[in-house]
Amino acid sequence: MTALAAADAQEMKLAVMLADIGLVLVAGAVLGRLAQKVRQPAVIGEITAGILLGPSVLGLLPGDLTDRIFPPEVRPLLSAVSQVGLILFMFLVGWEFDKRLVRRHGKLAASVSLSSILVAFGLGFALAVPLYEHHSVVAGHKITFLAFATFLGTAMSVTAFPVLARILNENKLLETRVGSVSLASAAIDDLLAWCLLAYVSALVAADGDYADLTRIGALSVVYVAFMLIVVRPFAARLMWRWAATERWSMLLAVLCAGALVSAWVTTWIGIHAIFGAFLFGFVMPREPSLVLAQHVRTPMEHVSRVLLPVFFIVTGLNVDLGALTAGDVVALVAIVIVACAGKLIGAIVPARMAGFSWRESKDLGLLMNTRGLTELIILNAAVSLGVLDGRMFTMLVIMALVTTAMAGPLLSRHHRPDRPGAPAATGGSGLAPRTSESVAGSTPPRT
Repeated sequence: MTALAAADAQEMKLAVMLADIGLVLVAGAVLGRLAQKVRQPAVIGEITAGILLGPSVLGLLPGDLTDRIFPPEVRPLLSAVSQVGLILFMFLVGWEFDKRLVRRHGKLAASVSLSSILVAFGLGFALAVPLYEHHSVVAGHKITFLAFATFLGTAMSVTAFPVLARILNENKLLETRVGSVSLASAAIDDLLAWCLLAYVSALVAADGDYADLTRIGALSVVYVAFMLIVVRPFAARLMWRWAATERWSMLLAVLCAGALVSAWVTTWIGIHAIFGAFLFGFVMPREPSLVLAQHVRTPMEHVSRVLLPVFFIVTGLNVDLGALTAGDVVALVAIVIVACAGKLIGAIVPARMAGFSWRESKDLGLLMNTRGLTELIILNAAVSLGVLDGRMFTMLVIMALVTTAMAGPLLSRHHRPDRPGAPAATGGSGLAPRTSESVAGSTPPRT
């Protein structure tokens, strides 16, 4: 192939990618809107769009339409675009994390979060015992049982803070005791989920070498300390100075660059890139809040809203329902049951001990059982780390959709606020009711 022909082929590949992104945005918007009309989070529709466009539905039609529309050589480019949106979203999740929400409910939120994580993680770890034999080899490489079981436990432990916030908003539960405690518990859950993922990343990167695992752990501690001790105070001074001089474009560029560089650093250390983006957002100052929200946070949210549907669709394209065997269907049922049992039991028990009614405790358990976007991020991270094969990925995506979709319809419809006029619970991770798609303080990227 001549240089000119190679250049033409590369240009055509980029053109196909751009057309695919256009198709993805339209399909995600249409299915996301349909999901919202039936009182489901938009992410349900967007993932469904990816499944419909993938091998599970479109790929079954004559002409191999999925590979024609999304050629294998173009998919890495789509994945790269989706990763940029994901990194910016994770930065916003860290930036929006509201420690005041956690402090407001203190011990109860911590007990609900830790209990639901421990029970779900334990059940997931136990379920890994019969599943490991059938999913121990990924792309020709045998993964360790500890890595597989730890990840499966982590996948069971997740609660999706952004999706939960939207469900609370739509069901008018923000001002209730159930709503505010679930938000605080989910905030703690989200933070611990990223830490668990960081551990799984280090475990896989070390590949059984405990000296390497120790090195990754030490470098991670050093980097976290550097971000807290050096970057946070420097960023605070920089933000106030540039906000005073209204250098918004420069500040926006620096924050985006910082998130991407931090993601690269954690990848180099041996933990997943999303942890670096989350950490960079977590150490960023929140003040001056009003001008930062208007000139910095909102533009970044708009970028994420455009790019995140690509992530959802790419996830759906990797779901192949036709590849599941009869044994996999049995395993899928077991996964869904274990996922629901872990979160429901883990949340209901401490809620009842704290004096919640059975109805409140049940609703709290259902809310903590929503996995949505957070679960999809962790599943895609596991695929990139080589922990999940295609069949297990498909089963866990279906589990995430089922546990997220079931919350809204099963919630009790009538709760009384703890006191008249109680303020709405505020929340981090881009969760705030400025619009119908948000909950207390700022608008999250599409969830």
